[in-house]
Amino acid sequence: MPSRRLAVRRSAIHGRGVFALRDIAAGTRLIEYRGEVIAWDVAHDRYNTRSDAANGTTYFFDLGDGQVIDGGAGGNSARFVNHGCRPNCEALDEDGHIWFFALTDIAEGDELLIDYSLEFDEGDAEDEHDDYPCSCGAPECRRTMLAA
Repeated sequence: MPSRRLAVRRSAIHGRGVFALRDIAAGTRLIEYRGEVIAWDVAHDRYNTRSDAANGTTYFFDLGDGQVIDGGAGGNSARFVNHGCRPNCEALDEDGHIWFFALTDIAEGDELLIDYSLEFDEGDAEDEHDDYPCSCGAPECRRTMLAA
């Protein structure tokens, strides 16, 4: 039986994060992003009624086809992977399932990070952009989770 590779812990970046319990090689498939698949309009309604959204926490993963995975509904630990401007993981679609893969070697104790690269729809208020600050601490931090 393989030993656990990941654990959810308190993060210095934001809330909780996912951390490596042992060294992980680049290219390793780490964890699937799970949750209920819903339409974006349903996600917007849920966002407006959830208490976790008030503290800047959401668990929506955009599938790029008008649907999202709501990690807050039936999700797993992958929903706690935080944004970083120098990511060590990437999300890839494998046969309709979103998996996080190690982009680089990840040392035991390191937090798993992906670049959220958030994008706004046309017509979204410009002042909402300030609602997505980044605190990853990387030297090249762009100070936002929005796409460069």
